[in-house]
Amino acid sequence: MKARIKWVEQVAFLGETESGHAVLMDGPPEGGGRNLGPRPMEMLLIGTGGCSTYDVIHILKKSRQQVTDCVVDIQAERATEDPKIFTKIHFHFVVTGKDLKTEQVERAIKLSAEKYCSASIMLGKVADITHDFEVIQTV
Repeated sequence: MKARIKWVEQVAFLGETESGHAVLMDGPPEGGGRNLGPRPMEMLLIGTGGCSTYDVIHILKKSRQQVTDCVVDIQAERATEDPKIFTKIHFHFVVTGKDLKTEQVERAIKLSAEKYCSASIMLGKVADITHDFEVIQTV
């Protein structure tokens, strides 16, 4: 996997992926930025959430669960001293679907956290990562 980061101006950077996608990252005005995009650490957090959600959806569909929506809200805490690494990350999944089995949702989240999500497993080496979930049944 490859990526390229190009400095644009002040503290704005353009990240380009090997798959041909680009995202602009920027800092807050008090840090010399113009707030034109997410912060790099925010990108790390949403990338981790995307990785885990991808796994959960994939596992639920393989389990023949009729999932129609999945949202994960993430709360993270960072160290106060440099390097300001993530110290705690909490994932709250809200999974919606028809006839969803709670134990299947729990299993999918656990498999992602412990076996499949490279990003969260890597961050788990330095941060305390926790998960919970709720299931919303539709007709």
